[in-house]
Amino acid sequence: MKHILQELEERRNRARLGGGEARIQAQHARGKLTARERIELLLDEASFEEFDMFVEHRNTDFGADKNRIPGDGVVTGWGTINGRMVYVYAKDFTVFGGSLSETHAQKICKIQDMAMQNQAPLIGLLDAGGARIQEGVSSLAGYGEVFKRNVLASGVVPQISVIMGPCAGGDVYSPAMTDFIFMVRDTSYMFITGPDVVKAVTQEDVTPEQLGGAKVHTTKSAVADGAYENDVIAIEEIRRLYDFLPLNNRDKPPHWPTTDDPRREELSLDTLVPENPNKPYDMKELILKVADEGDFFEIQESYARNIITGFGRLEGATVGFVANQPMVLAGVLDSDASRKAARFVRFCDCFNIPIVTFVDVPGFLPGTAQEHGGIIKHGAKLLFAYTEATSPKITVITRKAYGGAYCVMGSKHLRTDVNFAYPTAEIAVMGPEGAVNILYKRELQAASNAEEVRKAKIDEYRDQFANPFVAAERGYVDDVIEPHETRTKVIRALKMLANKTDTMPRKKHGNIPL
Repeated sequence: MKHILQELEERRNRARLGGGEARIQAQHARGKLTARERIELLLDEASFEEFDMFVEHRNTDFGADKNRIPGDGVVTGWGTINGRMVYVYAKDFTVFGGSLSETHAQKICKIQDMAMQNQAPLIGLLDAGGARIQEGVSSLAGYGEVFKRNVLASGVVPQISVIMGPCAGGDVYSPAMTDFIFMVRDTSYMFITGPDVVKAVTQEDVTPEQLGGAKVHTTKSAVADGAYENDVIAIEEIRRLYDFLPLNNRDKPPHWPTTDDPRREELSLDTLVPENPNKPYDMKELILKVADEGDFFEIQESYARNIITGFGRLEGATVGFVANQPMVLAGVLDSDASRKAARFVRFCDCFNIPIVTFVDVPGFLPGTAQEHGGIIKHGAKLLFAYTEATSPKITVITRKAYGGAYCVMGSKHLRTDVNFAYPTAEIAVMGPEGAVNILYKRELQAASNAEEVRKAKIDEYRDQFANPFVAAERGYVDDVIEPHETRTKVIRALKMLANKTDTMPRKKHGNIPL
């Protein structure tokens, strides 16, 4: 028996070594951890249970049968993060460059199936060079099987992808269908076709970083939700994000102990919104002062910065925050902001996470670039997302809520459960200045003291329309609250909505304006 156990341990050590010491050292020289080191950091100590450690490819073409390595370029299994179950796979760049073969894909598919069967999230750590060319259509079929499972799991269990090296060709589409994608600066990149192909087809000279690096995908393409300095920080942040997420779509958002008093009042919020309606302020300050212990995990922080999305907690339970940011483009809605917020709202709704919306929006961004870029359809995405969502929804209007943007940002008319407004709220078709120019155009043109008349009419319009009380009189706002009591009011509303049930008309699914 002793020699059998010794052989088992030798086989395990060979599998753990991956592509060998030289390739492991080369991985470290690039500033990257190995697949196993990443899993060890991601999961609780000694919690990882590995599957298919001894799987090898079965290809015999191009001399592949002379080069077989246990594990076949991907490490798969399950473990826990802060005691909560998670399935994980990590592509091993030291083995065939992490390329996907038939058996490599089968290992990933098995973990995907187990995540669905046991209703737990799936995290993929990607560091690979695409399909294994030697296996031809078998590797392509493997991609198809992985993609299919990504789609079937969408909205059932959370799926997170972390790009920790190259991610090219077919490898990019599995992350693209997961809920969140995070990257590592300077060492990770994503693209369908690499710089050499781009050069051959379009004559463009471009580096991998310029083509699909973390900066590109977090600021321009919106493919990635965040980027971090190195592997260690990235994994620490994924552990932090995981604590906000439920295990599946039938689970309630996780609840963590907190010492933050739910009745805590923030008197500084009474002066957050400036008296000058055209002066900006930082909406993140409101989120941080309302959330438990000022803990806020922002999603897509570097993209469409005129809107803020991310997770926080209220009385220990996860909520999703959506907020206009007056510091950037005055908080106006444009195509990018609408898409960003719509996707986040839909994720929250998939997993029963309450949505808290802070509104200060002067309208949609005008101009030919936006109109030609499809702002009508992109704005409709956000309308669709809020209306379709059945999770508890609470909206607080802090200042401006003008025109169609008022409707879009979680208004009562989109089935929002509780709507509050600050006394500073201005709810109207448009701002006083623009409205007066239209309503009193002829009168102003005829007046000898046009500027005085204009100022008087602006004050009159603001008193009559640009305040929360007209909306409150009609029941579109449930209550006008003092800013310092925001946290208490929202928490109490969430308690009231704890057992909310809502139904949609019977249908296969809606047709969101993609």
